[in-house]
Amino acid sequence: MINVLIIWPPHVPSYFNAGHHTPMYSVAGHVRGLPHVQQVDVCEAGVLNMNWKAVGDLLYQGEYDVIAMMNDFDAIDGFARFTEYARALSPNTRLITFGRLSSMNPGFFRTYDLDAVVESGDYECGVASYLSARAEQPAEELPGGLPGVAVRTAEGWRGPSGTGAVLEPGAWTLPDVAEIPYAAYDRLYVRDEDKFCGIPFRRELVVPVARGCPIGCEFCEVPEIFGLRERRLSVDATVEYIERAYAAAPFEYVAFYAPTFTLNRRWVSELCGRFLAGPLSPRWKCATTVHHLDEELVGEMGAAGCVRVSVGLETLDEAGHEGLPRAKRIHRERFSRLAAWCDKAGVELNAFVIVGLPGTTVSGTKDTMAFARSLGARVRPTMYTPIHHLTADMSPGEVARYNRQLRTDPAPSPDDRDWHGFVFGPEDRPTTVYERVPRHAPQASR
Repeated sequence: MINVLIIWPPHVPSYFNAGHHTPMYSVAGHVRGLPHVQQVDVCEAGVLNMNWKAVGDLLYQGEYDVIAMMNDFDAIDGFARFTEYARALSPNTRLITFGRLSSMNPGFFRTYDLDAVVESGDYECGVASYLSARAEQPAEELPGGLPGVAVRTAEGWRGPSGTGAVLEPGAWTLPDVAEIPYAAYDRLYVRDEDKFCGIPFRRELVVPVARGCPIGCEFCEVPEIFGLRERRLSVDATVEYIERAYAAAPFEYVAFYAPTFTLNRRWVSELCGRFLAGPLSPRWKCATTVHHLDEELVGEMGAAGCVRVSVGLETLDEAGHEGLPRAKRIHRERFSRLAAWCDKAGVELNAFVIVGLPGTTVSGTKDTMAFARSLGARVRPTMYTPIHHLTADMSPGEVARYNRQLRTDPAPSPDDRDWHGFVFGPEDRPTTVYERVPRHAPQASR
């Protein structure tokens, strides 16, 4: 029987989206169902602000058989140090990593003192495959790679034996809300000037409803990791999960985690109908594209409790449209109509704007943000990040620049001050959307 620790090693988060953390808990729930797994612990060391002594205590006292380290674009600060602690304090433990960064730049992780890397497929499948192999051969070296998983052998790294498996929605294990550190999440969301995705002063339940996206934005990792075909939970499963979670803890709104929430219009209408009929009628938010919204749907969503919809505006500077999918080439008139629909429906419009998108200028980006704000939209700017430029031979510092906050090119530019000012400049209009969300329990204060 195997004891497992799933951990996000200590780091200082550059950005926080609770939805990006749900894979930890989905993986944990999935592998708990394996016959050879005895115990699974989960630890988000970064958001918990854990010190290295506490991490060392966990490693030394836990004596885990396998530690699965979650990775992301901005969370590799402590990777090397964590592996050193693990090797020193729990030398018989096997180390595997999974996450967005290893799926996009798997070779990079072969430079660390790890035993395996999940490179493709759903994370649950990769971790489960490795645990099953370790249960069959607990002491011996594995002879080679596994589906979607590279394995280190005595002769060196062996690539995956094939593409990683994926799960249909009915086989997903949704996060267990009893083990998620929501108090830490509340503190990270309380300052809206940080432009994180959550709503300040209200507790968020993330519901991961879909994986995959057919839009194909070149700056987005979703299609490459999860595929162009969308996989989506049923409305019944979605509602049942929210009901269970609300009965277990004092959540105040729902964040639907999906690359393009309104891609399946019929599904959204069915969900709205369920919320309107009650008894479950939560406040909620989602992210989608301008292309997949119209006045009727926005009105329906607002009536059913939607308080914020986030859209990829990207840029109104037409010089930057060439590198965008047609569905993302948004013009002022189209965005103005959407803003009016949202205002009428009582829904806050949140516009994602890409800073430094090829073809755009500082003045064009400034105009895009000013126009969106003139319509009452909340603007969340992030730096253009060509994730397909990631290579295995990059240093941790070079990889860390792909966190959507800094220019990936370290060479100085005369426009650096302006480009970075869009992301790090002051915000004088923090959101007040929390006023539309009834409060049920005390939260962190500002």
